[in-house]
Amino acid sequence: MDVPIWLTNSRTRKKELFEPLDPDHVRIDVCGPTVYDRAHLGNARPAIVFDVLFRLMRQVYGPEHVTYVRNFTDGDDTINARAQASGRSIGEITAETTQWYLDDMAAVGVMEPTHMPRATEFIDQMIAMIADLIEKGHAYEAEGHVLFAVESYKAYGGLSGRSVDDMIAGARVEVAPYKRNPMDFVLWKPSDPELPGWESPWGRGRPGWHIECSAMSYELLGASFDIHGGGNDLMFPHHENEIAQSCCAHPEGGFAKVWLHNEMLQVEGKKMSKSLGNFFTVHDLLEGHEGQAAVPGEVIRFVMLSTHYRKPMDWTAEKAREAEATLRKWRGMVADVEVGAVPETVVSVLADDLNTAGAIAELHKLASSGDLGGLKAGAGLLGLLTPEMGAWDEVSMDLSELADKLAAVRAAAMESKDFSEVDRMKAALLEAGVEVRMSKAGVELLPGAGFDAAKLEGL
Repeated sequence: MDVPIWLTNSRTRKKELFEPLDPDHVRIDVCGPTVYDRAHLGNARPAIVFDVLFRLMRQVYGPEHVTYVRNFTDGDDTINARAQASGRSIGEITAETTQWYLDDMAAVGVMEPTHMPRATEFIDQMIAMIADLIEKGHAYEAEGHVLFAVESYKAYGGLSGRSVDDMIAGARVEVAPYKRNPMDFVLWKPSDPELPGWESPWGRGRPGWHIECSAMSYELLGASFDIHGGGNDLMFPHHENEIAQSCCAHPEGGFAKVWLHNEMLQVEGKKMSKSLGNFFTVHDLLEGHEGQAAVPGEVIRFVMLSTHYRKPMDWTAEKAREAEATLRKWRGMVADVEVGAVPETVVSVLADDLNTAGAIAELHKLASSGDLGGLKAGAGLLGLLTPEMGAWDEVSMDLSELADKLAAVRAAAMESKDFSEVDRMKAALLEAGVEVRMSKAGVELLPGAGFDAAKLEGL
């Protein structure tokens, strides 16, 4: 499909026409999670955003011409602390939490990337890269640590647009006597006997966080690739440090050509925080938490895509209710419809800097015009209305037995003139989010916004 793709490059701060380095091979790298616990709702946003990018590139260039890498950090001080506190092994914790992440992301419609490397599988490559940086004069050993010398890379700060002095003033940098410059960052650090470690030329230790991503992307995508993505909280210092160490280790390449960063997530207009009581995981939403009804993964995805990735995204219960109602309506419309070709209008809007909100607006137009094959195909490009995402709707749609029961209660009330039971049952149905339609022809019950099958128990 010959559709121009425009992306806002964080590095140039401009919307640019995307032209892959290799016309036959689009290469994308996205920073994945540190797997020490359940993914919170904010973690789902970049996973969904870059899943849509992956789908778009596959649509335009062909599935066999796109490689998408999203890594796992499975060695980290947070994980180490969790292991020490729980008495469980690090391997056991990371195996469990990695699977949690994969399950939760699958539930919100995220396809598995081409490669999902684990950091601990690339220790040898990290050690080799660090040794190369030392040899080239970009890193130095000090008291069992190896640090990257920021002053050795003159372009440092180009991504975030700040000078080194500004970054020192505004950042919480680790003050350590072995650093030559406060901004120098750790590539390798020593491990005591209680911590995981690997043998290296600088003693037993473990890698710093930043070097992990550079080593993995180089091994899987090369010295230059097309797109690097992640949340905008990673722009500094993580992505800034990735650029510095990668360009110094592999000056023949340019590392990432295009940088994409999604904005952060809020809940009901406020920053998500445990202290505010508005912090929850994707699993919490999927299963229901603190007395709240479960939110289907497809609904979570729809809400996320309703806001452009470069704008702050506000999760609200009302948005979830509206998304659920829309999806139920659309699923009813396309249930027996053959999927058509993906409408070029949807692709073109999505290709304009991943405008998912605009693409959803196009889906509404397709629904209104009666182009149901196009609606089904266009929604599929966004990861919506797919068969694997519809189990939540199919399970909860059959309300025929309750409709028959209400019809029988109403018939009895017509005889006795006592409509109290009709009113009670109708109120309970409405409380459960069921739309009640009563006419001379009979009773029809339809799941509405906020439908909660659990509240129907006992009716």
